[in-house]
Amino acid sequence: MSTELKTMALSVPQGGGLDGYIQSVNRIPMLSAEKEKALAKRLQEDKDLDAAKELIMSHLRFVVHIARGYSGYGLPQADLIQEGNIGLMKAVKRFNPEVGVRLVSFAVHWIKAEIHEYVLRNWRVVKVATTKAQRKLFFNLRKMKKRLGWFNQDEVETVAKELGVSSKEVMEMEARMSAHDQAFELSSDDDDSKEGSTYSPAMYLEDKRSDLAEEIETEDYEAHTQKKLFSAMSELDERSQDIVQSRWLSESKVTLHDLAAKYEVSAERVRQLEQNAMKKLRAAMS
Repeated sequence: MSTELKTMALSVPQGGGLDGYIQSVNRIPMLSAEKEKALAKRLQEDKDLDAAKELIMSHLRFVVHIARGYSGYGLPQADLIQEGNIGLMKAVKRFNPEVGVRLVSFAVHWIKAEIHEYVLRNWRVVKVATTKAQRKLFFNLRKMKKRLGWFNQDEVETVAKELGVSSKEVMEMEARMSAHDQAFELSSDDDDSKEGSTYSPAMYLEDKRSDLAEEIETEDYEAHTQKKLFSAMSELDERSQDIVQSRWLSESKVTLHDLAAKYEVSAERVRQLEQNAMKKLRAAMS
């Protein structure tokens, strides 16, 4: 990845600033297929870094979406997003607009690859204690284990009494502290049919309930449909706009008689105006 593209990596803030970052990237408009292809051609043919920046910025929301699927490791969400952003930049550099797929479908592999590498590098420091009580037990237990080593049942009960917790909690925390690292993914020589092979973290810690490409297509379609509706509404006269808005788009629906009183016409006339307006909208939307 070139130095110029590396400088485009956004600094993802830690802590409370992360919510503001996510809100900001969600406000960046998505690109149409035509605009995306045009920008990718500019980058590919002219090395246009402004085009690369627009492609990257418009896809930051999808990095956030993917990074959330790896929250089960106890690693900072901001770091996961930052690593995903690096993968996105690598994808943008390698994207070929002539292949016929959207950038987001191509970039998913690169985004996940960078996040996977980050998880692997930090697997040993994943938290073994999450609540305040567990953290207190963890640190106290570490001190005692340095002195006592692996506990027998009598020592477990003694430690539990000293720390004011149950024997079960002591044994659970000791098991966490003594657990060996587990490979994130199966090694190349692993057989999928072997017992336990389906329990590698890569198989269960990522959220596979959603299809990112399908969600993006749905968002694009809804945005396109909404744009066409607003355009069609602007072609109606003011009274017809108000009737459609009141009858179909407002949370509290207005009756024909209420509109008839407002415009000093019959309810039947309001119904006719509504039907004519809906016909025009359907024609424009199709």
